[in-house]
Amino acid sequence: MRELTYIARRTVEWRAAPDPKVRSAGEAIVAPVAATPCDVDSAILAGHGFLDPPFALGHECVARVTDVGDAVTTVTPGDLVVVPWSINCGTCDDCRAGLTAHCTTVPHMAMYGAPIGGSWGGLFSDLVHVPYADAMLVPLPAGLDPVAMASASDNWSLSWRLVAPHLKARPGARVLIVARGSIGLYVCDIARALGASDVLYVDPDPEHRRLAESYGARTAEAIEPVRHGFDLAVEATGRVDQLALAVKSLAPEGICESAGNHFRPGELPLLDMYLTGVTLRIARDNVRHNIPDALDLASSGKVAPARVVSHVLDWEQLPDALPEKHLKPVFVRDLTLSRPVR
Repeated sequence: MRELTYIARRTVEWRAAPDPKVRSAGEAIVAPVAATPCDVDSAILAGHGFLDPPFALGHECVARVTDVGDAVTTVTPGDLVVVPWSINCGTCDDCRAGLTAHCTTVPHMAMYGAPIGGSWGGLFSDLVHVPYADAMLVPLPAGLDPVAMASASDNWSLSWRLVAPHLKARPGARVLIVARGSIGLYVCDIARALGASDVLYVDPDPEHRRLAESYGARTAEAIEPVRHGFDLAVEATGRVDQLALAVKSLAPEGICESAGNHFRPGELPLLDMYLTGVTLRIARDNVRHNIPDALDLASSGKVAPARVVSHVLDWEQLPDALPEKHLKPVFVRDLTLSRPVR
């Protein structure tokens, strides 16, 4: 098989790798059919990551199951499934507590798409080994488009977690989104669908702002801090100055969720944060725990994640097209994406 390998800034190539095999009863092999870059992949491709190449890239996809071990009970060959970005066993204390990004059965931060916590390959590969099939794989609900849901492995489900629980606790909250990519746009869609009273989306890209407006958000190219302006702020830029802007705009006891990959250091306005009384969370998502709820919202018809998909491209275009600047391209191998007949 081939796996798409990041080898230098804005350069990827197919490299041959052994076909993965089911080696134990709980494993599965899947073939990605709709895969898309995460916002952090764009940063890696631009040369802003902290890991030296080469390594297999990709950690967002819908895949078709091709083989399973004898003990797998939740999926069968032919099923379309969401493959979460992190490797998790489902049975350790952390996994049972929903902390699937911190599974203690595997090295810390074991994941697809980057050699952190071991080498697990990437989801821009012809075939992918899934070590804990029942714990990891989530069947794609009938009626959901695999292209629209290619990001459920990470960015879509992360975006649900960034805003949905807070709006449940604070109905009608005012939401500020400071973003540069797909995460912020998904958050716009979800926040409006779940009853936010005001959504302001800040992004220098005019096309992104137009898309945010289609979700009912107010938009701005840039802003100064809005004192006590928002109950919830979501920062997804990877820039500490923009994170500082977000926390400075919070109302007393406001919450800031940072989904930016902060590869560079910086300073936060800690005194302002102290005096206002803010809660700041900076983290990658325990995505496997949140995928079912995020898919339920997608199935409800209240949201339109397909609008964020900027291009639908053939799988063979990956080496040439992935390094180009797109918002959210989805690379498709089986254009029919038909489900198996049972």
